[in-house]
Formats: sequence, structure tokens, C-alpha cells
Amino acid sequence: MFIINNKILKKMKNSISILYLLKNIDKFLNKIVSINGWVRNKRTSNIGITFISIYDGSSFNDIQIISNNNLKNYKEITNITTGYSLNVIGLLIKSIGKFQSYEIKATEINIIGKINDPKSYPISKKKHSLEFLRKVEHLRIRTKLFSSISRIRSFVFNSINNFMNKNNFIWVPTSIITCYNTEGNNQLFEVHLKDDLKKKFFGKDTFLTVSGQLNLESYACGLSKVYTFGPAFRAENSNTRKHLSEFWMLEVEIAFNNLDDIILLSELLIKNVYNLLLDNYIDDIVFIHRKNNLKIDYLNNIINNNFNILDYSDAIKIINKSKFNNIKWGLDISSDNEKYLLDYFNNIPVVIKNFPKNIKPFYMKVNNDEITVSSMDILLPNVGEVIGGSEREDNYEILNERLMNCFGDDLSNYQWYSDLRKYGSVPHSGFGLGFERLLLSITGMNNIRDISPFPKTPNNINS
Repeated sequence: MFIINNKILKKMKNSISILYLLKNIDKFLNKIVSINGWVRNKRTSNIGITFISIYDGSSFNDIQIISNNNLKNYKEITNITTGYSLNVIGLLIKSIGKFQSYEIKATEINIIGKINDPKSYPISKKKHSLEFLRKVEHLRIRTKLFSSISRIRSFVFNSINNFMNKNNFIWVPTSIITCYNTEGNNQLFEVHLKDDLKKKFFGKDTFLTVSGQLNLESYACGLSKVYTFGPAFRAENSNTRKHLSEFWMLEVEIAFNNLDDIILLSELLIKNVYNLLLDNYIDDIVFIHRKNNLKIDYLNNIINNNFNILDYSDAIKIINKSKFNNIKWGLDISSDNEKYLLDYFNNIPVVIKNFPKNIKPFYMKVNNDEITVSSMDILLPNVGEVIGGSEREDNYEILNERLMNCFGDDLSNYQWYSDLRKYGSVPHSGFGLGFERLLLSITGMNNIRDISPFPKTPNNINS
């Protein structure tokens, strides 16, 4: 059994991250430093020098360690393989090599964790397919690709929260377990007691939320500008490249706002996130974009151009210019049709508004024509629809009529929602943004299962 002694533990605690090291080169250059990390690769020369590439996940960049044969455990060091975890102490110097600017000349290398059987270690030095890596989702974070995706995901998440905070939105933790169906379909996960499937713990049927929107609307009618950002669940029997059964969603609700207001806010949010991402994580972005054969100006093309805004009816006319994409008015726009529209507008985001009433949920405000609703979908390159929103129906009688058309006469689970229209009702609007889909568009990855750390899809749950 491999045991870490107390001296090594102390050295680990006194170490700095590679990111901090590289951002403060002037402070640490030609000084003794201590870092912890995992071995990306290792090579040993015939003259008694071993070169080890170390990463710790904090930075896109690895750092090279030079180990001479005068180290007391040099023989053990030569047996190190990809995946070992190490504590390294040494002198940070400028590198004379082509592939790195700085390196650490080791004075001490402490092995923290070994790979017991290197031949069976799934994340070896060789190239792995994404399909293979999905089978070892607990280990794929150790690859350079998934490390980059994770840093981008974390930064985008924080950037969205910062944007909402700076624009005076108040965060609301909406319910994960609910008794209502926001979208008005049957794609719900029902909540049961493990040992008694018939017993209703809450006294009625309950489900994992498909959206926090209805909860959020109630708070918008008292706080004006609110948002939530958390998981949602949909039991769609869909195995497409952009569907998950468990996903994260930003949801925004604003009182005294209309459709044009939320379209503008959505565009500003996306461009703000993209700008910050390019300023802070350009190495990760360039690396992933090259892997996915995207042009270097892919994100700048979105930042520097106005989103294309058109009515559903005009979108149908454009789609029908192609003999391969014929669609009748009143039908939903398919993924292939979304791709056609994005190609038509040179991969500048497309905003489609005023969809037919019959293909949209009950809560959307009916337009004066009585056949469309004041709604919008925003399509982004590489994925299609990422944002969906609308003005919310603020008329009590019209809302109740639409609720009955959707759920029948028993509206007891929605009485509270109708009440919002009885007591100081105001015009209000909101939207939902699929977080993983946004990341699909940002990175150019082909499959949403490679965006979610632990993807849940039909017949697939591993952790």
C-alpha cells in the first residue's frame, strides 16, 4: 500500500498552481518553487535526464520538469508513467526548448499517487476517440480537450452570473421538485418514494422540474428583474447530438418589459460572455476551435455583427427557397431548417419571433392576430436553438382559457399562477437559455455529451 508521509503532505500544501506561477513569472523566475500535478507524458534520454510534462488543470499550459540522474529517487522517477500524481520542487528557469518558455529544474520529485497497471490505464498517451472517452467519463477530464472544455464551462457560468448581477438582477432558487408542468407536455420525470411507489410523499403527483419559469414569474411580479440558473429535467426519448435528459438552464424574467427588450438583453448577454472568454481563455478557445476545424474569427464574427431578427412567417419563406427544406406555415422549425437559416445568414445568430400559437406553450402572450404569440427563439451556429422566450400572458381570462385547453378543467395546481394576473398584473417577459447548448456553439463540439461532465440520456447513466 502506497502511503504519503507527513513531510510530503506539508510540501503539497505549500505548493502553488501552474496558472499562478505562469501569471507571476517575474516573481518566481530563478527561484525555488513547489507545484503539484499529474504527468501528461515523460521521456528519458540516454544521458541521464528525464523530461516530465506536468498539468494541474488550472491552466491550458503544462509545465516541463527536468530531472537529472543525481536525484536520490531517480530510478523510481524513470518508471513514472502518464497519470502519476507528483509534488515537484525545483528552480524555475527560462527554457531553451522550442515548445515551452519556462521549465522547472527539479531538486526534489515526490510521488503522490501511482498508476498500478499502466497498460490498463484508459487515459494513456495515445489519441482516444470521443466515443471511447464517453465510456470513461470519470477519467476523461484528464485529457487536454476536456480540461479546456471544463475551464470554459466554469468561466462562462461565472460570466453569466456576473452579467446578471451587474445588471441588477436578483437570483432566485426555484424549485427542483414541482407539482406542475411548465411546458404542457408529458415529458416529465415523476418523483416517488423508493420503497413505496404508490405513496405520494407530498400528497399529490410531483415531478422533477422542466423549468423554473412559473416560480420565477411570481418573483418578477415583486422584484422586477430576477433570474435562476440551475438544472432542469426532461424525459424526452431523444438521442440527438443536442439533447440531454438533465441539463442546466439560465432563466430570466423581467416585469414591465416586452419581446424587443428580452431580444436585446439576450444579444448583449451572449456578446458580453464571448468577449470576456476571448480576453481570458484564448488558449483554450484556439485549441478547441482548431480541433473542430473552426475559423479563428468564429466568435468575433458573432460579436461584431447584429443578430438577424425576422418573423416566423418570413423564416418559413426563406426556408422554402430551398427545395430540400419545404415546410408549411404552422409547423415547428426543425434542426435542419435551423441550420439552413444560419447558413443563409452566414452563421450570424438568427432571432425568429411571433411563432404560431398552436406550437407554443400556454403562458405565451397571444398577439392581436390571435394566431401567433409574442415569442422568440435565438439560433446560434453549430447547434441551432439556444434561447427561447416570450412575453408572458398577463390577461387573467385569456390565461385561464389557455390553461384549460392544455390541462382540462382541474387547474388547482395552477391557481397560484393565475392569481398573479388578479393582483397587480403587469406586462412581463422572459427567456430560457440552454447552458450546454450555448457551450456547444462556443466550442464547436459536435455532441452535447462531450459538454456535460456526466451526461444523462435515454438508456445512459454511469455516475
